[in-house]
Amino acid sequence: MPAAASASMVAHRILTVDTQRPVEFVDITALLSRAVREAGLLAGLTMVQTRHTTTGLLVNENEPLLLTDLETFFARMAATPAGYAHDDFRRRTVNLTPNERKNGHAHCCASLLRTSECVSVVGGALCLGQWQRVFLVEFDGGQRRELSVTLIGERGDDD
Repeated sequence: MPAAASASMVAHRILTVDTQRPVEFVDITALLSRAVREAGLLAGLTMVQTRHTTTGLLVNENEPLLLTDLETFFARMAATPAGYAHDDFRRRTVNLTPNERKNGHAHCCASLLRTSECVSVVGGALCLGQWQRVFLVEFDGGQRRELSVTLIGERGDDD
């Protein structure tokens, strides 16, 4: 019996995530896995990108004490009441919106992470290690967030 044919594919999705807390680690692994399944991607790459400057992406373990440690780490790196120039609306003259939030600390924390992550797809599934999960890390929470997902690779024929 001949091997199943495959076809090259490129697909794109926008996924939304609603965050609840000022700092939050949202495990988006299941969302990405569903995008892979729905696109029919058998082998290739899934690239996810946050569309926000106060969030980042992280591949790590979903262990509650580790996530607490990471939250403490970020709070030490960029303390909330530290007095950020970005939050001084008397001096700041660009990129201001109505009801602007004081979130200089969130931008600084997000700068410590990446804006995108790329995960291999093998056999129609994300190729992550035993403990690896993909997180959207929120630093200015209580908002609807968008993720841009691009899937590139081989799709199996439906025949």
